[in-house]
Amino acid sequence: MPTKWIANFNSYGSTFNIIALIVVIIMIPAATNREDQGLPRFTPSSVVWGSFYEGTDFPNGLALLMTFVAVTWTMSGYDAPFHLSEECSNANIASPRAIVLTSGVGGLMGWFLQLVVAYTIVDIEAALDSDLGQPYAAYLLQILPQRITMAILALTIICAFSMGQGCMVAASRVTFAYSRDECFGPLSRITKRVNRRTLTPVNAVWFNTIIGIAMDFLIFGGELAAGALFSIGAVAAFVAFTIPIFIRVFFVGNRFRPGPWNLGRASIPIGTAASAFVVLMVPILMLPSVTGSDLDAAGMNWTCLVYGGPMTFILIWWFVDARKWFKGPKVNIEHRMLGAPDATLDGITRDEKSSTESSTKNNKGLDSDEVGRWA
Repeated sequence: MPTKWIANFNSYGSTFNIIALIVVIIMIPAATNREDQGLPRFTPSSVVWGSFYEGTDFPNGLALLMTFVAVTWTMSGYDAPFHLSEECSNANIASPRAIVLTSGVGGLMGWFLQLVVAYTIVDIEAALDSDLGQPYAAYLLQILPQRITMAILALTIICAFSMGQGCMVAASRVTFAYSRDECFGPLSRITKRVNRRTLTPVNAVWFNTIIGIAMDFLIFGGELAAGALFSIGAVAAFVAFTIPIFIRVFFVGNRFRPGPWNLGRASIPIGTAASAFVVLMVPILMLPSVTGSDLDAAGMNWTCLVYGGPMTFILIWWFVDARKWFKGPKVNIEHRMLGAPDATLDGITRDEKSSTESSTKNNKGLDSDEVGRWA
């Protein structure tokens, strides 16, 4: 789809997600049938805040930190604004603002939903071990009539489709950026091409679609494979997000040139806290849920191997070969950072824009190296 269509689709999808989440947060406590089961309408606060569900063999404090894997994974959607920054107007303001609003609104609404679940769930063990294989659906069936449960699950499916589409858009732009920098070798020639009709990286979208479908087959590998996949997603995403923050805080410092929309004096403290959080959480997210004699190959958390293996290969590749030719991301937009209005890097000047746009109408496809982008 063209960028404008994508923007409209995501706007409608995001709006529907927020409305559906608010509806669910209100519907669950309003329609719960806990009282029909001889239970109080809500679990007492002393139980919610004063007890631990012992789902691991680790101490309660460490087990509490291990629960952040769900939060870390679900909060990763806020990276989409900077993946799409090349395709939006006023990106130096719109992108950081969208990141803050997305993480803020998502975190707040997610917290409310977690509170609703904590105050209404009947049996955690039964929800996790349900034959349905879907703890959320099993939880809803514990506390709601079947029709209301089906309605909430229908909203969840629609929201999941919308979120999946947004993730696909962001992932395809990451693939396009890597391809533009020739990180995929000969494959980059294909995945970096821009469709002449939509002016979007359609080949990169199909590439990510194929990878996504292939990863879906991991569900046949059982909980071990699926759990490793989610842990890898959380660890890899947050390491990638934190690297530039860490460099900005601990290496660049006051030499950093902030954009027009920034965190001001809070930038360094927030960046320091973010870096410390990731340094703390990455090892914890790789821990298994059991220890000692109960730990076997099926219960092991293989994230450290599945994530560490490719990262080790990439580091070796960098020192052996990639550092010889990779000199940084290629820039194909008008470069004004240094105050040179007509300067460009690996792109075209504004005066060439009209001629390039007219020539694209006769091309079957465009390489990212051939087309400059204007916000």
